[in-house]
Amino acid sequence: MDLPKDLLYTKEHEWIKKENGNVRIGITSFAQDELGDVVFVELPEKGEDIQADEPFGSVESVKTVSELYAPITGKVVDINDELEDSPEFVNESPYEKAWMIVVEPADEADLDNLLSAEQYEKAVTED
Repeated sequence: MDLPKDLLYTKEHEWIKKENGNVRIGITSFAQDELGDVVFVELPEKGEDIQADEPFGSVESVKTVSELYAPITGKVVDINDELEDSPEFVNESPYEKAWMIVVEPADEADLDNLLSAEQYEKAVTED
């Protein structure tokens, strides 16, 4: 399983990368593999507030539509506009090109509830 060790993860299959006080969020390689070919990504607007454990967007594949769940509460400060024209990045490069949003956390303590790569891998293999 492709799981960069420097990232944090959620049981809903999002990855989180800490960057200069903000966090970059995307979906894991496991999630994109389960979805199949991604054909559309819906993301929030810059400036929107998102709430931990609440949907902030969705990913549509040839098989299904899946909600994206916010791993933390905060304000969206950047979105990956390239996914609008190139949703296939989610399948091709889930950890690099297919980041989805950058969020300014309302409370850094939200990050304490996230999983390490080892914990995420264990959670996925137990399901």
